[in-house]
Amino acid sequence: MNHLSLVKELVQAYQAFEAHSAAHIKEMGLTMTQFDIIATLGNQPPMTCKELGEKTLISKGTMTGVLERLEAKGLIEKLMNDEDGRSYKIGLSKTGDKLFKKVFPEHVEHLGKAFRKLSKQELEQAVTVLKEVKAIFN
Repeated sequence: MNHLSLVKELVQAYQAFEAHSAAHIKEMGLTMTQFDIIATLGNQPPMTCKELGEKTLISKGTMTGVLERLEAKGLIEKLMNDEDGRSYKIGLSKTGDKLFKKVFPEHVEHLGKAFRKLSKQELEQAVTVLKEVKAIFN
């Protein structure tokens, strides 16, 4: 067996996970990117666009449009940045926080149902191997 077998399995595992996760998020009325932003802002103090981009890995171009749509839905709010008057910070609105408190635990439980098919030992082994694979590229 060579490394291409591992690459194939990694890609297929990620695609299967992404499809399973995205379908549930869509059922909740959100896109993956919107969910990513709401989940990142949940239980956190407001943050700048740059900080949000670093934590979510969403590109600046995509971020602007998604933030505009979330703001139009009343889920986020822009606040003056006391540390830098030229920029603002983004936080969840009361409506956004309420949504976060509903969708985040629901999604964690949705994923948990799938991962419960693995034993505790299998989960630990998978985490260990994935960390080792990631370390190869860091």
